Amino acid sequence: MDFQVLKDSVYSTPAFVVDEVEVARTLAVLAGLRNQCGCKVLYSIKALPFSAVMDMAKPWVDGFSVSSLFEARLADEVLAGQGSIHLTTPGIRQEELDQLSSLCSHISFNSLSQYQRYSEAAGTQSSIGLRVNPKLSFLHDQRFDPCRQHSKLGAAIDELSQSICLDQIQGLHIHNIFSATDFTPLIKTIGKLEQRLGIGLAELEWLNIGGGYLFDQIENHRPFVELVNKLKHDYAIEVYIEPGKAIVGRAGHLVATVLDSFVSDGVTVVILDTSVNHNPEVFEYQRQPELHEHDPEGQYTAILAGCTCLAGDVFGPYCFKEPLEVGDKVVFKNVGAYALIKANRFNGYNLPDIYLSNSLRVKKLKHYAYQDYRRQWLADV
Repeated sequence: MDFQVLKDSVYSTPAFVVDEVEVARTLAVLAGLRNQCGCKVLYSIKALPFSAVMDMAKPWVDGFSVSSLFEARLADEVLAGQGSIHLTTPGIRQEELDQLSSLCSHISFNSLSQYQRYSEAAGTQSSIGLRVNPKLSFLHDQRFDPCRQHSKLGAAIDELSQSICLDQIQGLHIHNIFSATDFTPLIKTIGKLEQRLGIGLAELEWLNIGGGYLFDQIENHRPFVELVNKLKHDYAIEVYIEPGKAIVGRAGHLVATVLDSFVSDGVTVVILDTSVNHNPEVFEYQRQPELHEHDPEGQYTAILAGCTCLAGDVFGPYCFKEPLEVGDKVVFKNVGAYALIKANRFNGYNLPDIYLSNSLRVKKLKHYAYQDYRRQWLADV
């Protein structure tokens, strides 16, 4: 991303800018993996289900992975029959099952009870699988850990091996990592899967090994390629991956303009025209997002804060070479995943406009108007 182009371009803020060059780069990395080992790639649209991103991904992937009926409908609309749609979610509703099974080529049920209730009906149109909790944790923060104690995500692997024959289902789904930059967790997880389920894996048609790996940030892909090749050779199964953040995480940026600056208890506070409500994981997980203008050696320090009346609407302290002035733009980097999809209009502040950027220009693709806010809160009757 040419941040100077991003800052010099004339457009309204707050703005969520998608870097199409970065999206293409990460998709090319995944395409290379697919060519090396024959794995199938799904874009997990929960990271950013913006149609422009899905359209960019479509030629490079084998389909999309979804977690709800609305996501499935959007995926079907974008794919137009040119790819598969894989669903796994704890929240299947009985009244939605017919629509889901007609839209989704693959459904991985989240629990044995969910499987027992719905697999017969869904199996008439979809390939049926089961999400497995391998009971292997690699994350220190349990908020991200699918294998945390009392997990709601997947049937426990011991329960699976005792309760269901693998010839009753077509596939398995596993996902027990977040933002991994090496394949050690995957190798250990597959090892446990083979140990517990053994040759029964050969009864399956496919194995979805989930997302959570930042493929573009992992230099050595050989362990992954060898693992996939071994799975395909030993068990004659298709292997799917479903990256989300790996595709869009570094491709999204939040641009804001300085509205005000003042001193509070001896520290400069800068108010921006965005808020943590446009990147809710800042508040949810107490993260401090990367800022393009931050200079660790800068002599001017300021706390960047959002424009809402929430006291905790604060991005954190940053350092600058020069003090920020009203009207200056700043850019929060690498917020492409799980930011805009969670954004809200708290206090009635509008959602960011959405732009697509390359090295030459910044193009507006989406603007939310007062009517969108009004429609959300006006009673239907």
